[in-house]
Amino acid sequence: MAKIFGTDGVRGVAGTELTEELAYKLGQAAVQLLGKKMVIGRDTRKSGPMLESALAAGIAAAGGEAVLAGIIPTPAVALLTRQLNAAGGVVISASHNPPEYNGIKFFDDKGFKLTTMLEDEFETFILSGERIDADEPGVTVPMEDALERYVAHAVDTVLRQGTDLQGLRVAVDCGHGASYATTPEALRRLGADVIVINTDFSGDDINVNCGSTHLEPIKALVAKTDADVGISHDGDADRVIAIDSHCREVDGDFIEAICAKDLKERGKLANNTVVSTVMCNLGFQNSMKNLDIDVILTQVGDSQVLEAMLEGGYILGGEQSGHTIFLELNSTGDGLVTALQLLSVMKRSKKTLTDLTQVMTKYPQALINVKVVNKAGLKDSMAISTAVEEAQVRLQESGRILVRASGTESLVRVMVEASDEVVANEVAQKLAEIVKTELG
Repeated sequence: MAKIFGTDGVRGVAGTELTEELAYKLGQAAVQLLGKKMVIGRDTRKSGPMLESALAAGIAAAGGEAVLAGIIPTPAVALLTRQLNAAGGVVISASHNPPEYNGIKFFDDKGFKLTTMLEDEFETFILSGERIDADEPGVTVPMEDALERYVAHAVDTVLRQGTDLQGLRVAVDCGHGASYATTPEALRRLGADVIVINTDFSGDDINVNCGSTHLEPIKALVAKTDADVGISHDGDADRVIAIDSHCREVDGDFIEAICAKDLKERGKLANNTVVSTVMCNLGFQNSMKNLDIDVILTQVGDSQVLEAMLEGGYILGGEQSGHTIFLELNSTGDGLVTALQLLSVMKRSKKTLTDLTQVMTKYPQALINVKVVNKAGLKDSMAISTAVEEAQVRLQESGRILVRASGTESLVRVMVEASDEVVANEVAQKLAEIVKTELG
């Protein structure tokens, strides 16, 4: 049987791959392996209430307490889990994926995503067919102040720096996702002039041509409103991509570089080190070298970044995709908190986002997502590995190549960086064609 957990929890098409039955079993497993009190949050997808009910039923049947936080960003669940001294947290979301998908991911009592070992224990429990029927059934409890707790926490991360966001005009794309009620409110409390789009929470159009993976709407809004900065979230708001006043993308690499420089200048960068992944741009690595900041690179995934941060005692880590972890402020990637830290740097430094991005020169990067039938065959394909080796010889030290299978979709991602954009595109296209031929 295929693994239940992927790189970010359990994910699939709701109702067929991710079913009510599986959600119920995951609820039971959570009580068995984590403890009785579980905080549940979800994004705006139509399948969310169905999966929430099944998950809560599994928890209650096992004698647990399901605390329902409602529609709320993923990082809020991590925060609430700690604040309420819960045994764990559960998020029902498929992050940046289309509306028909959904997912279930867990946090432990400290608000950290589960280790691979613990996920394996979940799978063992589910596949065993074991069912827990407690002598005394548990309860399901709605949480009335979940949003307020999260917004107040996020706002405080700025106020404690002795600043606010007055004078900044901020454009926001909520991606029709979980941030619709939190990010605009936090920004307004801090004094920003806020213009918001894509706040429909019906679930029909979450991530559809909007949000952090479709930046055209936020760029258009920045241009139309003459905003100082634009910020764009994915469906569960654990990531953010920024747009400067010239409508240029400021991705996770830039955001991490800007914040790393700021933290170092203020004497707050623990162990003078940041964490990123193998997908980070070469320009990011060069920037950190120029700033005399050490970089730890991990495999792709914010859980991998977090693990390295915890092992080394580091406080800043992130991914190019916009997942950024400020470990002193939250235990997981937090799109709102990240946006607020970036805006705080702008306000304190009195610099535009365009000025701040001068900290890093981005290498041209070509990224092609290849739809395949057999992504598992990637590691055994001699044709692909040979093609990658030959292409790397062509690029030499002025570029690099990364070909990897997606952990959540039937895709193989081909990434090529080079000092010349034309060369990067040519190499990526050729490799993508070989991947398609080999893996269908």
